[in-house]
Amino acid sequence: MLRHIVTSGLIAIIGWSTIIVSGCANDAQTGAVIGGLAGAGIGALAGGHTEATLIGAAVGTGAGYIIGNESDKARTQAHMYAMQEDIRSHRINVHNSNGSIVQVKVRRYGTGWLGPRGEYYHSLPSGEQLRPVYGF
Repeated sequence: MLRHIVTSGLIAIIGWSTIIVSGCANDAQTGAVIGGLAGAGIGALAGGHTEATLIGAAVGTGAGYIIGNESDKARTQAHMYAMQEDIRSHRINVHNSNGSIVQVKVRRYGTGWLGPRGEYYHSLPSGEQLRPVYGF
């Protein structure tokens, strides 16, 4: 009978956790909620009393928060790297004789610009300067 009550309670907790997690702003909050609920469930099943449930919830919350926070840090770092790359790079349209356009991405390199094939330009190249290399 106790297992039936615990199982029913876990099903209710999982349902409510879905509602709660959908309102979390970041992975750290989501991880804390999921970890806390999972820890509480495991603690209740393993220990069968309130103390085990509370210990499981505390450990699960902490572990979930740490894992979610690391995920947030990685996402922020990737976003910052992408923004820096956009600042250091520039896309230039090269117009071909048949009317098509090729976009060439050049990036900052020291005081000049570096093309995709490793060619160096002292200033930001124009489409006409890039056409012999990337166009036709």
